[in-house]
Amino acid sequence: TETTGLDPNQGHRIIEIAAIEIQNRQQTNNRFHAYLNPERDIDPAAQEVHGISMEFLQDKPFFIDISEEFLSFIGDAEVIIHNAPFDVGFINMELGKIGDKKIEECCLEITDSLKLAKEIRPGQRNSLDALCRAYGINNSQRSLHGALLDAELLGEVFLAMTRGQEAFSINFTEEKSAIELTPVNQSMLRVVKPTKDE
Repeated sequence: TETTGLDPNQGHRIIEIAAIEIQNRQQTNNRFHAYLNPERDIDPAAQEVHGISMEFLQDKPFFIDISEEFLSFIGDAEVIIHNAPFDVGFINMELGKIGDKKIEECCLEITDSLKLAKEIRPGQRNSLDALCRAYGINNSQRSLHGALLDAELLGEVFLAMTRGQEAFSINFTEEKSAIELTPVNQSMLRVVKPTKDE
């Protein structure tokens, strides 16, 4: 998403929302993308991040106009969101204005790719740009944030982070260990005692 500001509790709204589909670990051409009229001003700091103006949004639909199509797009799917609490907070605020649904009730599950990245790369920068650099993904078109481009880049990053998995969720199966343990004759082991310096 792109928004008018940082906090939905201060009346900020979504102005752009996008999602892509991944099937069999490949991005398909199936996309959801919409610019939205937020019915309020955009904070200058937020506009510097995404470059979207109110003039551009004046004739765009409201969230209520696209909500059913969006929920249908994500229905029965695992939804991957980078820094999920931010987007989930905004989407749930928008959904709350038109009914009582929450995004968590409308999809299979939500996975926070930022949380996953922190587990895989602890102590490192894990912004979308940093992850693109780490995994060799071309993000040269990303001079400004945009919901659709960000969704496409996140799809590539997520696939790179989870490379080798058949499904998005990690499944552990019982497999015979490749390591074979050989019994050791204790009486044949040589004992090396530490020196004073050790």
